Amino acid sequence: MPVAVVVGTQWGDEGKAKVIDLLAAEHDYVVRYQGGHNAGHTVVVGDQRYALQLVPSGVLYEHVTPVIGNGVVVDLPTLFKEIDELEGRGVSCSRLRVSSLAQLIFPWHQSMDAALENLRGDTKIGTTLKGIGPAYADKTLRVGIRAGEVRNAESFARRIRERAIEANQQLVAVGGEVVDVDAVVDRFAALGRRLLPHLCDTVNLLHDALDTGKRVLLEGAQATFLDVDHGTYPYVTSSNPTAGGASTGSGLGPRLIDRVIGIAKAYTTRVGAGPFPTELMGELGDAIVDIGHEYGTVTGRRRRPGWLDLVMLRHAVRLNSLSEIALTKLDVLDTFDTVKVCTAYRVGGRLLSGYPDDVTTLGEATPEYEEIPGWKTELRKCRNYDQLPEGARRVVELVEQHIGVPVTIIGVGPERDDCVVR
Repeated sequence: MPVAVVVGTQWGDEGKAKVIDLLAAEHDYVVRYQGGHNAGHTVVVGDQRYALQLVPSGVLYEHVTPVIGNGVVVDLPTLFKEIDELEGRGVSCSRLRVSSLAQLIFPWHQSMDAALENLRGDTKIGTTLKGIGPAYADKTLRVGIRAGEVRNAESFARRIRERAIEANQQLVAVGGEVVDVDAVVDRFAALGRRLLPHLCDTVNLLHDALDTGKRVLLEGAQATFLDVDHGTYPYVTSSNPTAGGASTGSGLGPRLIDRVIGIAKAYTTRVGAGPFPTELMGELGDAIVDIGHEYGTVTGRRRRPGWLDLVMLRHAVRLNSLSEIALTKLDVLDTFDTVKVCTAYRVGGRLLSGYPDDVTTLGEATPEYEEIPGWKTELRKCRNYDQLPEGARRVVELVEQHIGVPVTIIGVGPERDDCVVR
């Protein structure tokens, strides 16, 4: 079956865009299946750097049809800003298709996001304030507005006005900033007209493509441990980035999927609050952040760094039915005297048999490490596995030994071609 899924296996920022860009060369459709503009994907091609939020990474290939699937929440101002920037750099977005079933984000969602985060006080989740959670909440409450509603301009404007008035009443109740109803109606009516050429029944589009022998790549935003069901709740996103979400968010059933590629950094990072057993403080953590440029593509926030955690990765293999791993940014560790990899957790002296299902236990977990002598040499010129120094190969072998699936792609630098494919 010619459908592959790419999913993050940590807390996001694993370098999914580079792997997706690499895989897109052999696919005809690249589909974003969940999340919104709270996710940032960065692709480096030569001296050009592309920071993407909503447009699927495959847009950089002329033969690829990029698709925003039904599971995504779409902020139209961000989408068209991104399209304009890409078009201004010579990247055509005319092929982009947006699901008519995708939910739209409006300014009241962002106001509500900020108000609710403010009410949490010291227990803030660390949301990006992009309105993602409130938009998904409206979807679940069945009061959201779908992209397909722009086809009827009069009805679309009426729906926006009604929802804006209702949302303002709710915002007053939580001390949030109300929206200018007329301004929102006018702005989104114009954006809706602009969306029309991209709007599509993407479910039938993708099934028809498969029927004619085309290949489809499904890309998730965020990652496994930010999944609303399986992540470190409540420090999670509001959708399902795991591989199961790929079927729901694209309309392609699970029996069509034959390859699930998990993306993992050779170390770990997370943004915002939540437990983090292998977190590194001080100079060592600062070095990873500086060398790896670990700042959010969307928010610019400094990421929290830590050693690679194979307890997490084993659990990600189970949750996603991973067929393989792409291990990215191994080169960030080039200068370290010693590289550590977490192979187990202990809580109160007891060795855990698996990844804990609650954040309290996770917060109490003490990691057990295997130490690997650093290779102290530049990996970037390596293009086959045998060229990697012994220490780097040991990291790869340790991953495979503990998680039970092969590492098929190894990232050794930031650019498109800086990788070892096995």
